[in-house]
Amino acid sequence: MDYGLVKHIHLTTIAITLMLFVLRGIWMMADSPRLQLRWVRIVPHVNDTLLLISGIGLAIMLGQYPLVNGWLTAKLFGLILYIVLGTIAIKRGRTKRIRIVAWIAALLVFGYIVAVAVTHNPFPFLR
Repeated sequence: MDYGLVKHIHLTTIAITLMLFVLRGIWMMADSPRLQLRWVRIVPHVNDTLLLISGIGLAIMLGQYPLVNGWLTAKLFGLILYIVLGTIAIKRGRTKRIRIVAWIAALLVFGYIVAVAVTHNPFPFLR
């Protein structure tokens, strides 16, 4: 598969992930029943699967791998933290306050992951 196409898929799914996460966070804060709609429970997982597959494809194409290259290791651990915080924000947080704090923290981690990807540096803010 063409590198440019895989990168385009990856960047598109990143934008969709962010939009859906922001939307679901807003609905969570508003106690909207929309969070229970079937498509809202399915589409983010399908998109995130495509995001992960395209990310793995790019890593292979670039010949850079987590636990070998520091910036990809940082992205991997950032991704794990983002998933945990996102789950707390949308589903598992016991109180709305906990869910909102987790949602904001997840957005900050998302920003960190993007910064690492752009700079290829695990410490993108220490320049």
